[in-house]
This record gives sequence, structure tokens and C-alpha cells, in this order.
Amino acid sequence: MSEENMTMDDLSKAVDESFETFKDEGAANWEQINQYLAEKTVLTVTVEEVVNKGVVTHLEGIRGFIPASHLALTHVDDLNAYVGKEIQVQVLEAEEAKNRLLLSCRAVLRAQADEARRQKIEAIEPGTVLDGKVESLQPYGAFIDLGDRISGLVHVSQIAFKRVNDPADVLKVGEEVKVKVLNVKDGKLSLSIKALLERPEGSDKPQRERRERRDDEGAMPKDYKLPKSEELTTSFGDLLKGIKFD
Repeated sequence: MSEENMTMDDLSKAVDESFETFKDEGAANWEQINQYLAEKTVLTVTVEEVVNKGVVTHLEGIRGFIPASHLALTHVDDLNAYVGKEIQVQVLEAEEAKNRLLLSCRAVLRAQADEARRQKIEAIEPGTVLDGKVESLQPYGAFIDLGDRISGLVHVSQIAFKRVNDPADVLKVGEEVKVKVLNVKDGKLSLSIKALLERPEGSDKPQRERRERRDDEGAMPKDYKLPKSEELTTSFGDLLKGIKFD
């Protein structure tokens, strides 16, 4: 069974086996360990040796086990390459009664990767044209893989000039596309395919007609003539006829 497919029961068994023949000597600071666990503190430790399904180190006088599946974000082929190496970990599990300390690099590495990804996205300027590949299709649009763990969304309204009811009618997964960055916000990219397409002739006519209709609303008829000043006075006088004032 590969480390990536280990269940929690398999992982627990591997941890127990790694501690079966081991007994720590010296002072163990479990109170500090539990504080690390509660605060998700990032710690630097040195890998000391390889054991079954992982490696071991010491933290606060306590032997800690790091499963192979928690050493990296991808599969680790050679555990011996980690011996003597300093790595950053977090406490994953701590049980004083069993003298059991489980550590993990994965959460630290994932947080670092996410931050690096966020910085790369924030560095992309709106208006940038990028090459990508359709990663997945959703009713509301298409996710585009831009490489380097970066992807963005082309909203259904930004796929083509014509109305698109289903992105799958126009695009297919794996298709290579060129996109323009419309917006970068909160670590997310808003993209457009339509912005790089040539606008079909007359495609803006409905919008132009709607604007013209809005401009005409409330406007005076073209053949309407303003009355002369004396006509305005007479008309106002006619309105006052028959009205008695106290």
C-alpha cells in the first residue's frame, strides 16, 4: 500500500509500530508539546533516522514520528535523503499516556505553497494575455489551467459574443485557449476569452438601440415648438379665470 493511500487506521498502526521498541530517556515536556499542538506552531527539527513508513526526530525531549506521507506534498521515493536534514513541522497528534508524538510537514508545505501561489496571482496585471488549457466546465463558466498551480475562471458571459447556455457547447476539457485577465481579486483570476475575439458585425446593435431608446425617453417631440412668451402669459391667465380669491 502506498503512503498516499494509507487510511487513518493504517497510519495509526504505523505510528504504534514505530514506538513499540522505543523508550525515551530524559525529561519530556508534554505541556509544551500540547501548546505547540493547540497553537499550530511551526517548528524546525532535524531528521535523525529512517524507520518503517517514515522518519523520526526529537522535540522537547520526546521522540517524534513523521510518516512518509507527511514529509512532502508529493510521493517521497528515498527517505534516507532526509536524514540529517532540517525540516519544518507541526504537531499533528500528541498522547502522553502512550508516549506518542506525531509530526507533519504537509500542512506547513501546503501553507507555503498557497502563499507562493497567491503572490504569483497578485503579480498578474489586468489586461495580461495568457495561454491556458480548459481544466473543468461548470454551468457558470470554465476554469482555465494557466500552469504553475494557477487557474482562473472564464464566466459563461465571457466565453463568446453569442449567448452561451452551456459552456460545454463551446469548449471542451483539455482544449488550449488564449485568455485575457479582466480582474485580480482575493487571490482569484477573472478571465475572458471573448475579449480576444473579433466582434461580429452588428453584434452591438441591440445595445446601441437600447441606449438610443433610453436617450429618447422624456425628450420633446422633434416637431414640438415652444410657445411665445405672450402665449405662455395668456395661457396662465386663462387658468386663473373663474377662481375666486378670498
